[in-house]
Amino acid sequence: MVSREPITFAMVAGEVSGDILGSGLIRSLRKRYPNARFVGIGGEEMMAAGFHSLIPMERLSIMGLVEVLGRLRELFAIRARLMDYLLTTPPAVVIGIDSPDFTLGIEERCRKAGIPTVHYVSPSVWAWRQKRIVRIARSVDLMMTLLPFEAQFYEDHGVPVTFVGHPLADRVPMVTDTAGARDKLGLVQDRPVLAILPGSRGGEVDRLGGLFLETARLLQAVHPDLQLVVPCVNREREVQVRALAEALDVTLPLTVVRGRSREVMAASDVVLLASGTATLEAMLLKKPMVVGYRLNNLTYKLVSRLVKVSWASLPNLLAGRELVPELLQDDATPQRLAEAVLKQLDNLAQRDHLNQAFTELHQQLRRNADERAAEAISGLIHGGNG
Repeated sequence: MVSREPITFAMVAGEVSGDILGSGLIRSLRKRYPNARFVGIGGEEMMAAGFHSLIPMERLSIMGLVEVLGRLRELFAIRARLMDYLLTTPPAVVIGIDSPDFTLGIEERCRKAGIPTVHYVSPSVWAWRQKRIVRIARSVDLMMTLLPFEAQFYEDHGVPVTFVGHPLADRVPMVTDTAGARDKLGLVQDRPVLAILPGSRGGEVDRLGGLFLETARLLQAVHPDLQLVVPCVNREREVQVRALAEALDVTLPLTVVRGRSREVMAASDVVLLASGTATLEAMLLKKPMVVGYRLNNLTYKLVSRLVKVSWASLPNLLAGRELVPELLQDDATPQRLAEAVLKQLDNLAQRDHLNQAFTELHQQLRRNADERAAEAISGLIHGGNG
């Protein structure tokens, strides 16, 4: 169905990942509503798709409790300004994209005012702080999830939900061109490659960077021909990684690149990485991996009591079983991580098994997410006739 009616979609994204999701959604909605207007808070990707951002998105992109506390007055002012706009000129629907601490409050107030609300990307309510489902249920008319087990959780709690699939699964090819990625990075084709991803945030790299590089040193002693590549999200992380490498008692033949993390993983035989979205990307690239993670000890003790799931990495959560090794907290030592990487490097039968399992999961997530999300929102607006 294509509607020529003038219609306004309000969208709120608080970080880069949400901005990317929002841009794809805007393009799919515009196919159905050529005369639509898109307004709210978004970043460069959404604005390139024709979005009007009332407030710069970077004002919401804050990491860390202390940083948030220091900016509370500004965040409240932004929310008040946005709410005043939405309630004065009500849109057809309000779509919060991730960033639940900020967007759910807006959705709740809009829904009370009679404006339909959608939340795109489930909070990890299925994993911890499950009582949040009560607030979610009163805030949203529709939850759109990227992962199938998330949808099941909402169905079990009576919250309207649509599993749309993961946009990343749509964009990553089913077959990875490893040789092509190695050529682009200037790596030797017939030597093994280890991709090392200790995280994108400074705190993560502080906790995991030295640990992963020490692991690489142990591996280098066993596999002298092993090529070590670290992608860094920006210059600050690059400087941080190089400083950690220089602090080792041996010189590692390390290739550090700016950005290009997907290309680095595509070029690899095995990925050593922090728990997070990168594990999903490595899975879609069909790469064996070893997941390592450490938190502050007090934080870990608190979180481990609250978490309701058995695994930390998305491949294991999606499969409902351990496909990839996870070494967390005290188990994350250089020796144990190195042993796990060696098993992945040397076990060809395990690689074939993982490739098959990862391919099945990729197919499960590859649902044309942008189009399915647009269809679900259109259905909500038109009472199921979209």
